[in-house]
Amino acid sequence: MSDPTPSFPALVADHFDVPTPDRLAPREPAAHRPRFLLLHGSLRARSYSRLLTQEAARLLEAMGGEVRLYDPSGLPLPDDAADTHPKVRELRELAAWSEGMVWCSPERHGAMTGVMKAQIDWIPLSSGAIRPTQGKTLAVMQVSGGSQSFNAVNQMRVLGRWMRMLTIPNQSSVAKAYDKFTEEGRMKPSSYYDRVVDVMEELFKFTLLTRDLGPYLVDRYSERKEAAAKAAVDNSVHRASPVVAVDNGVPPPVATTCGTAGRAGAKCCG
Repeated sequence: MSDPTPSFPALVADHFDVPTPDRLAPREPAAHRPRFLLLHGSLRARSYSRLLTQEAARLLEAMGGEVRLYDPSGLPLPDDAADTHPKVRELRELAAWSEGMVWCSPERHGAMTGVMKAQIDWIPLSSGAIRPTQGKTLAVMQVSGGSQSFNAVNQMRVLGRWMRMLTIPNQSSVAKAYDKFTEEGRMKPSSYYDRVVDVMEELFKFTLLTRDLGPYLVDRYSERKEAAAKAAVDNSVHRASPVVAVDNGVPPPVATTCGTAGRAGAKCCG
């Protein structure tokens, strides 16, 4: 293949990376069970988003996944506590552990709940060298008290994209959720239940397909270029010469990065 970079004068050739099929084949596929973190967006005693999340968890476990459900009760509002708060630490550790996520929120006033948003807001895009969400899979679901709506799942899709997650195409929106679960909390047979099965199957497949490739799939030209520029600055030596005492008590001029500064009668070029 000929070098395409001469046709693009704005392109920095050193950081231009042509994707190839062989790089999409994991060299050492993970052998452990796929890991899923499930978040729900309500604190009610009988929370339909929690019941739907628990149903999704059972399906993922039946497929062979390892599942963790996070309880948002006690999680402080973003910026209202230190990130060392136990509930924040628990959430962030689970996010880092997971390979895929499920977000499930009620729709309230045409949007996801504050409880749901707070959980997402507490998960950083990056923490040092750790990126808790980038390249991981995501499925979104919602419950509604009335007719079917998609406002909450649409909002969560926007957030998933912002968190650089691989949000699967399918999704679940359960209308009149109060009528879709038994007293024991199990979901009744319905087309809504069938869609939940569809979504969990798709999430599991996408997670198996991408979990070993997440860092490569979200690797970006702009970030490679930025990282190289930062490394060049970090490696540059901008040290001032040490001050040496002389007989007359007047120290010599301090050397700077400017070639004229410090000389008698000279003006700094900066």
